[in-house]
Amino acid sequence: MPELRTVATHCPYCALQCGTQLTRERRGVSVRPTDFPVNRGGLCQKGWTAPALLDVADRLQHPLVRRDGVLTPVDWDTALGVVADGVRRLRDEHGPDAVGVFGGGGLTNEKAYLLGKFARLALGTSQIDYNGRFCMSSAAAAGNAAFGVDRGLPFPVTDLGGADVVLLAGANPAETMPPLMQHLRSAQLIVIDPRRTATAERAALHLQPAPGTDLALVLGLLHVAVVDGWTDEDYIAARTTGFEATRQRAMTWWPERVERVTGVPVSAQRQAVRMLAEAGSGYVLTGRGAEQHSKGTDTVAGFIDLALALGLPGRIGSGYGCLTGQGNGQGGREHGQKADQLPGYRMIDDPRAREHVAGVWGVPPEVLPGPGRSAYELLDALGTANGPRALLVFGSNPVVSAPNAAHIGDRLSTLDLLVVADFVPSETARIADVVLPVTQWAEEEGTMTNLEGRVLRRRRLQVPPGHARSDLEVLHGLAVRLGEPGHRYPTGPREVFDELRRASAGGKADYSGISYERLDAGEALHWPCPDTEHPGTPRLFLDSFAHSDGLARFAAVEHRDPAEGPQEAFPLTATTGRVLAQYQSGAQTRRVAELNEAAPEAFVEIHPDTAHRAGLADGVLARVISPRGSALARVRVVATMRTDTVFLPFHFPGTGRANLLTGDALDPRSRMPEFKVSSVRIEPEVIAG
Repeated sequence: MPELRTVATHCPYCALQCGTQLTRERRGVSVRPTDFPVNRGGLCQKGWTAPALLDVADRLQHPLVRRDGVLTPVDWDTALGVVADGVRRLRDEHGPDAVGVFGGGGLTNEKAYLLGKFARLALGTSQIDYNGRFCMSSAAAAGNAAFGVDRGLPFPVTDLGGADVVLLAGANPAETMPPLMQHLRSAQLIVIDPRRTATAERAALHLQPAPGTDLALVLGLLHVAVVDGWTDEDYIAARTTGFEATRQRAMTWWPERVERVTGVPVSAQRQAVRMLAEAGSGYVLTGRGAEQHSKGTDTVAGFIDLALALGLPGRIGSGYGCLTGQGNGQGGREHGQKADQLPGYRMIDDPRAREHVAGVWGVPPEVLPGPGRSAYELLDALGTANGPRALLVFGSNPVVSAPNAAHIGDRLSTLDLLVVADFVPSETARIADVVLPVTQWAEEEGTMTNLEGRVLRRRRLQVPPGHARSDLEVLHGLAVRLGEPGHRYPTGPREVFDELRRASAGGKADYSGISYERLDAGEALHWPCPDTEHPGTPRLFLDSFAHSDGLARFAAVEHRDPAEGPQEAFPLTATTGRVLAQYQSGAQTRRVAELNEAAPEAFVEIHPDTAHRAGLADGVLARVISPRGSALARVRVVATMRTDTVFLPFHFPGTGRANLLTGDALDPRSRMPEFKVSSVRIEPEVIAG
């Protein structure tokens, strides 16, 4: 395929997938935003600097194999042979589940699909999951239970432009996806966040609960809605079921009790409900702050309950939605790289789903393995008696991004074989036995699915440097060496997508009517899209919800304390999150000079009084210590912080890893780790000498 001078594509970062145009010039690649609906000519700092990713100094260009402790360049045949030989040996000795696969929410739909197929057929393993489990799995579980289907936003982003009031629970889009804020300009914002974030600064009302108490707060908001007469009784009767049990649960959370638990004043609780209920157009949106808890699914369910009680979902101009984080966080979980799912958002333990997908793949259904371990449980099991002895990592950096990071690093070190496919030497790649250099965003074709369920075309501007190959070529090469027929693993994205369409047909996430031809012709296609004449479904639930009876389900949830509360030795609560200039584990953005200058190192935000008691001043280094380990961070004294809370971003490696502090408590339904609440103490760092 010849190189092009200019292509229309999308930003490589968050789930907005802002429209961009790339142009190859003498001095390199330049970018400009397009008038795409989600960004309307805007980009954030990361989007403007994205072309710098294409020529970072340490770009991986050759396969590497560890020899005598050193990663050494080799040819592709050698590298793939080492992987295939290692996989065969471990399977022969320990069975197919001795090999695990860890994927990523930034992979294209085609990569995610072929990775799931490769794991279950070429490897025969059930042990596959991906880092999206750390992103919005709690919202997915709650959305499926309430509505019968999980799509981040069941309406276009542009609908938010007409909102009167938007409640944002645990979301900070002013920093994590700035172009979204233009759609919120006309709305009054209600922001629920323990921190006074950049988004909270723009809010008409900021509710600042103690970390881990969001569920108590939303139960209190629901109590106010019921007692003060704000519920939409006609909507509840016509479009929902299960409200009575939910109402009774909320009755035990009177506002004064909620204030004692959360710290949010009664007056603010009542004001929030009144603003949302009186709005002609109102939305409830959740983010990672509501989800990344050991009760994250119940917390999101509580916010869905509030939205249902006010009659918001399934109406034009109002609704509930989740702000998906990673670039393909939506599509990445729909096509089979999640432990319990097959393509089309089918469940892997459903006999009909297995029969359909097996038919597309040309194998008997009984060949497909059953559900495997969730992401953290998979990583935690590495190298144990019953866990995987090898791990293949595609598009993820768990050394930095996984909770209880020191423990996960230890587990990775016990593996007989660690293989990492990436385009930069991430912290995980640096400890691998084999590193496979792969293409990145502007060097490949494919599709992505953004937070509103819109399927988008990623287009190639240039060929990759050195000997980098596409992930599809890597999977093909490994599969053939493991005895699979080559035709089962196409290397062309269009061919893979056409197979994905057939595999998804009839599923919840039905892509069968979406084609490269339609996307290249400029059609705006949101799934489900069941045939090529179908216009796609930008707005779900307008006629009915996706349950068999057409009704949405309330969930009678109950607040419970975080898995780890303040202790005598660890009296503070640490919460984690993102900053504007960095993204995810930072493997990409820390290599962009402009972004690294804006946010160069780990820091910890702390209230002035808390800093004074700990003997800390603004700008000094501090040691933040939890029962699992400690992180080194630069102090930022912030007057709006709660006195019982400190905040650390999770983008930084080494001793600055925030996830050295976080624990292994998991939500019982989504298996989401509790990133947002860790018991810590903070003290000055003693500099030797």
